[in-house]
Amino acid sequence: MNAQAASGLQPRHLAMCSIAAACLTLALKFGAYYLTGSVGLYSDALESFVNLAAAIAALMALSIAEQPADAGHPWGHEKAEYFASGLEGGLIVVAAVAICYEAVQRLLHPAPVEQLGWGMALSLVASLLNGGLALFMLRYARRHDSIVLEADAHHLLTDVWTSVGVLAGLTLLWVLPPSWTALDPLIAILVAANIVRTGVDLVRRSADGLMDAALPAEEIARIETLLAPLAGQGHSYRSLRTRKAGSRRFVEFKLMLPPAMSVADSHALCDQLEDAIMGELSRCRVTIHVEPQPAN
Repeated sequence: MNAQAASGLQPRHLAMCSIAAACLTLALKFGAYYLTGSVGLYSDALESFVNLAAAIAALMALSIAEQPADAGHPWGHEKAEYFASGLEGGLIVVAAVAICYEAVQRLLHPAPVEQLGWGMALSLVASLLNGGLALFMLRYARRHDSIVLEADAHHLLTDVWTSVGVLAGLTLLWVLPPSWTALDPLIAILVAANIVRTGVDLVRRSADGLMDAALPAEEIARIETLLAPLAGQGHSYRSLRTRKAGSRRFVEFKLMLPPAMSVADSHALCDQLEDAIMGELSRCRVTIHVEPQPAN
């Protein structure tokens, strides 16, 4: 039994926590915006709204991904995670566009910012909540190799850094003369530029997963290291192919063996190689096609 099963903590439980945290931070940050009228705080609040939508999508994707393979989906349902992380990346980009629009409107039509102290306090509480949850989720996601939880955690961390930037800018606005009101929408534009980068990266990674991109070069090198001793035994391999679906890895290659080698010995060698690769890479499925070694 692994640590995840022993603790009873499942990915969907963290997704539920993310939904609850998103609802709470959404209320806090929109409260801060309502008190101050700050477009910088509005941009921060709007990103929390995206957090909520993304957390709901993550929960749905994780629920699908946990379903076992069936006749219609013999390879499992893990790729559902990529749809959720891709959707989250797209929502982040949409939020950035909305933030830029609101910021430009505020530049064209300046308005005073009020009650900054209370608004900043509410935003700080929301940021601490998001930061604590994000760090816990990120450790869990990396331990259990869940791209959708990792995406959600990175999004929450982006939200935290967004809030830090907004709070730093509003602190300056608090002490500067009233004529510096343009600083508020300029902060919002910087926030939008930062979160676009995160959104584009999530969309790219999701597209790679849906397009069956190969495993990272470091993991492929580990597989090749395990297969290298075959050459010293008079055997060889070719056509190594790898891919990943959610947290599950797939490895496939052709094993070239002497024609005189018995079926039992071939099967034993395949079992040995499969065990070695699965011991090196977690949640890995290995498929080996045995073929006769061509004559020299």
